[in-house]
Amino acid sequence: MNSSLATVAYIGATILFILSLGGLSNQETARRGNLYGMVGMALAVLATVFGPQVTAEGIPMIVGAMLVGAVIGLYAARKVQMTQMPELVALMHSMVGMAAVLVGYATYVDPEASKNLDSAAHAIHAMEIYIGIFIGAVTFSGSVAAFGKLSGRIGGSPLLLPGRHWLNLVGLLAVIYFGRLFLQAETLQDGMLPLFIMTAIALLFGIHMVMAIGGADMPVVVSMLNSYSGWAAAATGFMLSNDLLIVTGALVGSSGAILSYIMCNAMNRSFISVIAGGFGTTAAAPKAAGDAAEPVGEVNPILAAETAELLRDAKNVIVVPGYGMAVAQAQHTVFEITKHLREKGVNVRFGIHPVAGRMPGHMNVLLAEAKVPYDIVFEMDELNDDFPDTDVAIVIGANDIVNPAAQDDPTSPIAGMPVLEVWKARTSIVMKRSMASGYAGVDNPLFYKDNNRMLFGDAKKMLDEVLLALKA
Repeated sequence: MNSSLATVAYIGATILFILSLGGLSNQETARRGNLYGMVGMALAVLATVFGPQVTAEGIPMIVGAMLVGAVIGLYAARKVQMTQMPELVALMHSMVGMAAVLVGYATYVDPEASKNLDSAAHAIHAMEIYIGIFIGAVTFSGSVAAFGKLSGRIGGSPLLLPGRHWLNLVGLLAVIYFGRLFLQAETLQDGMLPLFIMTAIALLFGIHMVMAIGGADMPVVVSMLNSYSGWAAAATGFMLSNDLLIVTGALVGSSGAILSYIMCNAMNRSFISVIAGGFGTTAAAPKAAGDAAEPVGEVNPILAAETAELLRDAKNVIVVPGYGMAVAQAQHTVFEITKHLREKGVNVRFGIHPVAGRMPGHMNVLLAEAKVPYDIVFEMDELNDDFPDTDVAIVIGANDIVNPAAQDDPTSPIAGMPVLEVWKARTSIVMKRSMASGYAGVDNPLFYKDNNRMLFGDAKKMLDEVLLALKA
């Protein structure tokens, strides 16, 4: 394949990637968006493998590596549960970061990469390598730390080291200092030491950055790492002089950054405050006299049969899914209940909070897997005004996103965070295993409200009982 044909293929792949992002912005077109992305990636890979930059001797090695990757990908697609998707996404991000680091080192030691470059072009090329390795190392180690948190191998509590912001500043200044040494290096050996030191600092920085972020911010972290992986891919494109990698990386990086910004707005937090870390599973500060009181009172438990009776008599029902539904894998039972109620003329809708679950769109993916119709799944802003006219609001394994303290208690760690106002429904039913606080470690006054009922137990088991009672 000559260079002109490869360029045309790259342009076609770029257009398909843009169409893919456009398709993924809507549930009804997401399947088509995925198809565009797959076709675009296949076109990009073929144009690269058979393009002018790859010699015939290198094709067998590339094909072998692709086969290994394809086997691993197929195995993951078949074996990974939907509840494990957040940690799988984080692991994939780490692979992009690792690739950027390895490509950076390979490009630096390759004498052909910088041959025929004048002094200015050589300095720019060296800077591309240095920045690319830095971004890749931060993405890799940060994504590994996120994988550990999301999979439960690492605790969700934020790691708050004394003077952590000063540590980050010192690390950044060190990266700049060694970058200067790297650019001034006259030989390969002279530049390798500052490059190694910078890589080690970047790896530690990535780990420290994610470890300082608490559990409640993990959806934003996944989105943020997605953005980092895009910039790492773009940096790799600069190192390899590959225009498609640059464009694709910029698309992923910018879209991830925009998504992170949107999610931060949904949590009423700034992006900088998320990066600074700390919010997640820490306890709220002690309240001074005169401040909002701690939730008091008794909860009102309810049985599955009583829940079924309330649903049977309802005209309008809103379901709010959370991570508990994912853990219990109860989405299919939820669909069966929804289908049964809709056949009886009940208006059933789903309310999705932007940060429900452990990654962006987590609940949407689970509901789509269970064949829940797209047209009854709504975002928080589309449904919040409808709760006063709702007979039953049923919360399945969610906590922080339905916490009235966000509006009523200015001393709460989640004060100001937009939430689904389920307590305004005639009756709200919260499904939980216990009275334990949510991922943010904040107590929920909703549990003690007079119109709220608590259905304790495993979500799937309880919903199965509700479904049987509905059909009785």
